[in-house]
Amino acid sequence: MSSPPSLAKGASQQQISDHIDYLLAEMTLEEKVYMMSGHGFFAQYLAANKVWGSDPYQAGGGCDRLGVPAFCFTDGPRGVARGQSTCFPVTMARGATFDPDLERRVGEVMAIEARAQGCNLSGAVCINLLRHPAWGRAQETYGEDSHHLGEMGTALALGLQSHNVAATIKHFALNSIENTRFKVDVSIDERSLHEVYLPHFKRVIDAGVASVMSAYNQVNGEYCGQNRHLLTTILREQWGFEGFVHSDWIMGVYQVYGASAGLDVENPEPRVFGDNLANAVRAGQVEPQVIDLACARILKMLYRFATAHDPYESYHPDQVACSDHTALAREVACKSMVLLKNEQILPFDASRIRRLAVIGRLADVANLGDRGSSLVRPPYVITPLAGIQNLLGPDIEILRGDERDLKNVAAVCARADAVIIIAGLSPEHEGEYIPGDLTLDGGNPSSGKRAIGGDRADLNLPPDQEAMIHAAIAANGHCVVVVQAGSAILMNNWRDQARGILLSFYAGMEGGAALADILFGLISPSGKLPFSIPHSTDHLPHFDLTALQVTYDLWHGYTKLDRDGHAPAFAFGYGLTYAAVSFRALNVRRHGTDLKLSVTLRNEGTRTVDEVAQIYVGAPGKVAQRPVRALKAFQRVGLLPGQTRIVDFTLRLDDLRWWNPDHHRFEFEPGTYRIYAGSSSHPADLIMAEVNL
Repeated sequence: MSSPPSLAKGASQQQISDHIDYLLAEMTLEEKVYMMSGHGFFAQYLAANKVWGSDPYQAGGGCDRLGVPAFCFTDGPRGVARGQSTCFPVTMARGATFDPDLERRVGEVMAIEARAQGCNLSGAVCINLLRHPAWGRAQETYGEDSHHLGEMGTALALGLQSHNVAATIKHFALNSIENTRFKVDVSIDERSLHEVYLPHFKRVIDAGVASVMSAYNQVNGEYCGQNRHLLTTILREQWGFEGFVHSDWIMGVYQVYGASAGLDVENPEPRVFGDNLANAVRAGQVEPQVIDLACARILKMLYRFATAHDPYESYHPDQVACSDHTALAREVACKSMVLLKNEQILPFDASRIRRLAVIGRLADVANLGDRGSSLVRPPYVITPLAGIQNLLGPDIEILRGDERDLKNVAAVCARADAVIIIAGLSPEHEGEYIPGDLTLDGGNPSSGKRAIGGDRADLNLPPDQEAMIHAAIAANGHCVVVVQAGSAILMNNWRDQARGILLSFYAGMEGGAALADILFGLISPSGKLPFSIPHSTDHLPHFDLTALQVTYDLWHGYTKLDRDGHAPAFAFGYGLTYAAVSFRALNVRRHGTDLKLSVTLRNEGTRTVDEVAQIYVGAPGKVAQRPVRALKAFQRVGLLPGQTRIVDFTLRLDDLRWWNPDHHRFEFEPGTYRIYAGSSSHPADLIMAEVNL
């Protein structure tokens, strides 16, 4: 072929395929290998005074001689990690919305802002399962349930890709320990892998996600970035994934055979690939078709988006953190906050308050989450104190105190008509772990630096904050505790004394405004816990933040609590509103290979609220032990005062199967299935019907 085939917006799949064939025939080995790694990261990072995300990072693709574009990467899970972008609540908070439609809108905004800042590959879709709440990076994922992870992750990926930003899902796979993430070897049996830790990845892949990021850790003795069983046998051969796989940033692959195992791109630089990979091909250690196949996968995704028509005529900096986008951040924050306890104290009536105590150092801190790769730098942040002040205006006196002076806390609270206590964690307590001996100036170790972030050794609030809560409650019984955190906090030491508890997570740039809306009744809380909060760490899987070897099995979260007969302090899926919602009339019938369900919800109160209708299924469990109940569907439902709505669901029988390790496949177990519907996973919040299948 003497000249490249025409390739423009709206190109057909055949035209794209022909163009890729031409490129592969024309490229040298060095040009192909060049496409299989990122380039320029360390130089850009140093030039930007070590500000992460200051520039788009070339992360695969690119051949100037033949006019091939490159992927330009940006993190992150709570917004575009470039410039001054919109900062949304962290992913865990968005998981608490149980609202895929809302999450798709978040993905669209992230894509618009990525495009406006020169990026076309996003690492925002983190769907690692929360096995234990001590995981330092818990805030970056949606929760502990595989079905929930799959639905929310799919929504974000499709939102991103709707504006032709390729989405990558991460970290594949079994990444849920932070401090030892570069070394830990996770042992897992075949059934646990396929039933618990992989279905959410497959869900997003089936929806058409473009890319997968491999994890740092090992699985069954091999690093994920060079694990053929994960990257080829499962991902390509069993699931039919047609996109490309790239490594995590630095130390994502150690051997050139990672390419043969199925890793297409080493990021952010060719530390292992590059010349080493080209030489391995020349030496016969890596087959040439491995290189061609990797390049074909990269190019297929590059041109899939490069030739697609854009929803907008242009993408420009004025769209970044514009008023529509920040309004969405506020909406998400409002819908994510979880009301855990309310003994006739919320919402506050501002007309009855002359003095309000706002207690806690975090009340006046821009606490957006960790400072790792997902860091977003918005143009402004509304803190809890600012949000409350903006809503109430100058007529209500705001009294302050914090954990550094408990006598002052008691005195201030004694003078107040009501008390709001802002407690929780910060990047000092949890987040992406950056070892003190690792720098990003080429990956060379340096000494004398303190490690950043990491897993939690304690699931309680810091002791000084617990002392502050006790001092405030002793001085004034009208106290609401607002908790900022990335996952579960044990509240045993003070839960019974507090009249109100609200989990706000890390609520983003508009979080303070949203918090005020909730506390003072402009909006009813509607978030649901995306994880279980146990009474004791003894009820959780074993977690060792120094572990170099760990075994994962079928049981964690609410499925482990149910199996072991431990009632949670707060159940998965739990969250109160400002009106009671009743469930009745659960109807179930089989229709071919599906189950058709309907359940009736009624708002028994006088306020407009959202409720999340949740469907759980208990399998017969005769041929193998199964969860007592497992989430299989959910739907967010708006209800006016007194309104009744019938909500319909369709469950695929295929989604009720279990993995038979003897036959190496999913199989359906005939028998009596229990179908549950309600407002949380707790038996008291569920109604049940049985069906023979």
